[in-house]
Amino acid sequence: MSTPTRIVVDRTAVGAVVPRRLFGSFVEHMGRCVYDGIHSPEHPSADADGFRADVLELVRELGATVVRYPGGNFVSGYRWEDGVGPRTDRPVRLDAAWHSTETNQVGLHEFATWADAAGVELMEAVNLGTRGVAEAADLLEYANHPAGTALSERRRANGRDEPFGIRLWCLGNEMDGPWQIGHKTADEYGRLAAETARMMRFIDPTVELVAAGSSNHEMPTFGAWERGVLTHTAGLIDHISVHAYYEEDPADPASFLASGAALDRYIGDVADIIDEVGATTPDGGTVGISVDEWNVWNQTRWNEVDKPRVFTGDWPIAPRLIEDDYTVTDAVVVGSLLITLIRRSERVSMANLAQLVNVIGPIRTEPDGGAAWRQSTFHPFKLTAEAASGRVVVPLVEGATIDTARHGTVDAVDAVATIDGEHVSVFLAHRDLDAPTEVALELGAIADVEAVVVTIPAGGDRHTTNSADAEPVAPAELPVSVGDDGILRLTLPALAWARIRARLVD
Repeated sequence: MSTPTRIVVDRTAVGAVVPRRLFGSFVEHMGRCVYDGIHSPEHPSADADGFRADVLELVRELGATVVRYPGGNFVSGYRWEDGVGPRTDRPVRLDAAWHSTETNQVGLHEFATWADAAGVELMEAVNLGTRGVAEAADLLEYANHPAGTALSERRRANGRDEPFGIRLWCLGNEMDGPWQIGHKTADEYGRLAAETARMMRFIDPTVELVAAGSSNHEMPTFGAWERGVLTHTAGLIDHISVHAYYEEDPADPASFLASGAALDRYIGDVADIIDEVGATTPDGGTVGISVDEWNVWNQTRWNEVDKPRVFTGDWPIAPRLIEDDYTVTDAVVVGSLLITLIRRSERVSMANLAQLVNVIGPIRTEPDGGAAWRQSTFHPFKLTAEAASGRVVVPLVEGATIDTARHGTVDAVDAVATIDGEHVSVFLAHRDLDAPTEVALELGAIADVEAVVVTIPAGGDRHTTNSADAEPVAPAELPVSVGDDGILRLTLPALAWARIRARLVD
């Protein structure tokens, strides 16, 4: 047993409201996310449009609130017109971003219908890689204008009489990256994003716009990119994006488990730049941070093994790309990253786990008559999305610490709480790989306590994964007790993520 942990939640010290958009996800035309993922006409559960009912049910269970679409790198070469109109007339194109063949059998109409069925808000991205102001304006007019123009009437002729009413729009994707189709400098992109934003607001003043921030915190242009883009787009955008992926170095699992500290630092740096530019730029205003791509991803394998294979082969339809098998360790890290996002709710306006199905997704599928299943990372996301609401409380945490090579010293137990009316939810990630810890959780007077934990299953280890045949990594009941002193006591296993919910008693 490691050093005991004391956690104090001061119910009077409430902070920002948790944005419901914090629990978004991402669907890109990449690998098997769309085709063989959410869409598989040959599957026994497929509906009339070809979407898998079993996947749809898992998406609803996951509790995602927003979905970013259709990319990602894919959008920088995408022609939105290819995905509307009769399916039999849609062109087949090469997708240079992922060295694949795009059939365009799923486009705006089909995906918007699916998003409605899933109960998620659509966050549409426009192509600022190979296209620009006019094409973005055309897509917005097609999607949102009621009737009476060539583009709105084209939408109606294609079967959608009422506008889609899309509020959230991404102005391109990762334009700072040399890998991106249409890669630009900060000045080039900032000017284009500003002109696109201005035109889109002329057409529909109600839109919310997300400018592309840095692709990661380690980009050589980080900081200068944000300053340039924010200066150009002052008064025209509502959010700027952050993309963040984390992977384990087998020789340094402690740093991987402390990835939440890296994300916290990244968000803080972007927030400081927003404030700096806002203080010196007319109409700078308040800009939210959209963490619209985040996850655990084995990028080393992708860069060294999968990418060379993919980009030297043929042009397949829906190839298997970055279908990582997520472990117990990955689930704890995802849970800890969610804790960071909640704790930063005063600056983070939305976030999207990338991606939703198959491509580093919490949901995996097999084609034909195959199964759909929950990866280990599904559970902390679902349990957080359904309980994190109301206002944030950052608890006092006293206990053991862990020294990491990359992120310095961090608490062994990471924690955040939310209070919504008479209910309190506490989210905990225990980063210690070796020993459990006794936790004394001070919440004040409480009743009706429920606690669940995601940890190493019986007979497994920290590398245990789920599969089409079995899901050993799943939530389990976490025994708790409430003493005469009102303190809630529990034992967190080594390497664990937990959620405790209770009713507050005055």
